[in-house]
Amino acid sequence: MTTPHRMPEPYGQGSGANLADILERVLDKGIVIAGDIRINLLDIELLTIKLRLIVASVDKAKEMGIDWWETDPALSSRARRDELTRENAELRERLARLEELEPGRAEKKEAP
Repeated sequence: MTTPHRMPEPYGQGSGANLADILERVLDKGIVIAGDIRINLLDIELLTIKLRLIVASVDKAKEMGIDWWETDPALSSRARRDELTRENAELRERLARLEELEPGRAEKKEAP
């Protein structure tokens, strides 16, 4: 009696669950990849590039104390509003100081 010959599954099939498990584990635990690139010429350091890559879920990153995206105006609408509010307050303060320095000049501009 012969056993039927079983062909291996084509690449990509059946690995979806494995890939999902690996991705879930990486995001849950986090992974750090670090490396430095240095370019020297005759023992003179011309360039140093430090590369750091962290792959983790948002919850895990916050748990590690990483939350820079919450304060980046390009990524967070709340951070954008906070930046505009801060800038507006600085401009009002600057205007008030200028008006204190030259009070008569501000009044001349307001009255046509």
